[in-house]
Amino acid sequence: MKIGIITGASSGMGKEFVKLTMNEEAKLDEIWVIARRKERLEAWPRLYRNQTFRILPMDLQKAEDLKKLRNELEDVRPEISLFIHCAGFGIMGRIDELSCEEQEEMVDINCKSVVSLTTMVLPYMSKGARMIYLASASAFMPQPGFAVYAATKAFALSFLRSLRAELRGRGIKITIVCPGAVKTEFFSRAAGKNHLPAYKKMVMADPKKVVKKAWKDNQNDKEISVYGRMMQMFHGVSKIIPHKVILYFMGGDRESEI
Repeated sequence: MKIGIITGASSGMGKEFVKLTMNEEAKLDEIWVIARRKERLEAWPRLYRNQTFRILPMDLQKAEDLKKLRNELEDVRPEISLFIHCAGFGIMGRIDELSCEEQEEMVDINCKSVVSLTTMVLPYMSKGARMIYLASASAFMPQPGFAVYAATKAFALSFLRSLRAELRGRGIKITIVCPGAVKTEFFSRAAGKNHLPAYKKMVMADPKKVVKKAWKDNQNDKEISVYGRMMQMFHGVSKIIPHKVILYFMGGDRESEI
């Protein structure tokens, strides 16, 4: 049985990837949709009656839910031709303002789940399979006020670039999607009581366009997908200008020496 797995499939970018997968007619026997909100996942079979969905309400921070998914894979033994990992979240705020629990949750879902799910699905993938991971432009450099989130995405970027190198001979396409701010529910939770920085509002992108570019970049086996000229410039600048200089202008401690 040929399947696709999409995490974070109840909202935001994950939701858009489900729609695009259907529009692209990926010819999958089943699409396994994973997210915490069961009622939202149950809408997919009603919207697309010609496609079989397997509804898997799971919290990927929980070891017991990861075990359930592992058992499901072992029972079905599917051929995974498409894996899209969108589950993740961020919370804005200074490190000394956020609770330890909130920061640990970001590490669990943004780092641990990437490693766990990747190692879980790889045995069921072969030549021609595709993997798309939602990271963030925050991965390109540290971000004051978004420190833990940016660090988790930097971890994901490093891990997945290594994965591409290790799997080069297996013919599996892997793309890391690194958008800037996107118009989804993500920032409602991320900002909380904090105000969204002006520079993020300036580059706020349409999720449909980000997802469409990511899909095309993955088809072309591109390593990193960055949507929009502004974010592509930011990516380039992050490679050239020392991060210490950029951090100074992003709101870091201006009393320290550069």
